[in-house]
Amino acid sequence: MRFFTYFYNNELGHYFYRQPQDFDKYSDRELLSYGLGATLYMPATRTNIHQEILSKKHEGLSSIVMDLEDAIGDNFINCAEELLMDELLKLYLELEKGFLSVAELPLLFIRIRDLKQFMRIKHKIGNAIRLLTGIVIPKFTVEEGRDLLEEARLIHTKEHPFYVMPILETAKVIQKETRINELMSIKHLFDEYRENILNVRIGATDFCGLYGIRRSADTTVYDIAVLRDCISDIINVFQRFDQPYVVSGPVWEYFSSKKRNLKPQIRETPFRERYGDEGLKWRTELINENTEGLIRETIMDIANGLTGKTIIHPSHIKVVQALNVVSYEEYIDASNIVKAATGDYGAVKSEFSNKMNEIKPHYFWARKIMLKSQLYGVLHEEFTNIDLIKKRVFVSTS
Repeated sequence: MRFFTYFYNNELGHYFYRQPQDFDKYSDRELLSYGLGATLYMPATRTNIHQEILSKKHEGLSSIVMDLEDAIGDNFINCAEELLMDELLKLYLELEKGFLSVAELPLLFIRIRDLKQFMRIKHKIGNAIRLLTGIVIPKFTVEEGRDLLEEARLIHTKEHPFYVMPILETAKVIQKETRINELMSIKHLFDEYRENILNVRIGATDFCGLYGIRRSADTTVYDIAVLRDCISDIINVFQRFDQPYVVSGPVWEYFSSKKRNLKPQIRETPFRERYGDEGLKWRTELINENTEGLIRETIMDIANGLTGKTIIHPSHIKVVQALNVVSYEEYIDASNIVKAATGDYGAVKSEFSNKMNEIKPHYFWARKIMLKSQLYGVLHEEFTNIDLIKKRVFVSTS
């Protein structure tokens, strides 16, 4: 599996200074934790999941979560389990026949409700569990999460790795009087099971629901004060340099075109200067398809150290992954910082003559950039992430 497989080889060479590299569930955990990209959630009641995976219906899709929790009504749990198990067994049969390999699969996860449900599914699908990269644990708490983490540890082997992606979305996490104690307790538990934690996810929709808030297509999570406050503390606890975890951006839940309530916030000038009249036309198209808010929120995710994002519509895949590509300037700075970390230098002038690269303060950032560069690639100096999104709009959808 590789990002941007919908580009032709000559296009990859045109846009990328360093092209994206292959990865799969067997890749090193630290590297793989950056490889979720745009993680598509789909209800487990969806029919023909295995056919969509076999046919590679959704271009660029790198990770899927088959949801048995909030996407499923309580009255349809048994039905959803049966449908999901049937799809997994069909997919495993295709694997056994040699029609595809695990390396060709997107990273597959099940979002489960509790340990009993997971054990029930594990027992019934047998060896088909090897298709999975792991499970997603919603509304994670120390009390209920420990047993699931222990079960994942028992399943996990070098030959068949199995990971957990916990979602932080409970009242104790967002309510100020309990937040720090809850986050620190969860962090200490994660440290016990570090090799099985692939990614930490943020449940923005559940957090909003606790306060009767629903953000509009014009509003990012960083515009909602209570969410911004909570996300800040999650980053503070889980992305510290000494024992960091990759934290993913929360879900963007809009995809249909509607009449806007607020003035667009993507400035006209960059589009006009780079692409002229065509750029203004494209800006209007992004706004009309509710992509503007997704772009603004993903840029803010990255600025705050988050990597990848939960999505609920395939149209978000290419936008999120394009924005996570490393720029040429970032890559050169990061590469030089890592090379200079020998103890001989304290700070070095950037090759771009616009900043100082301080070795110790910037080293952790540089390592993250180097890991991302392996998976998402590095753009040539003359291109930006927006050029990749423009390519999606005007070429890939034709």
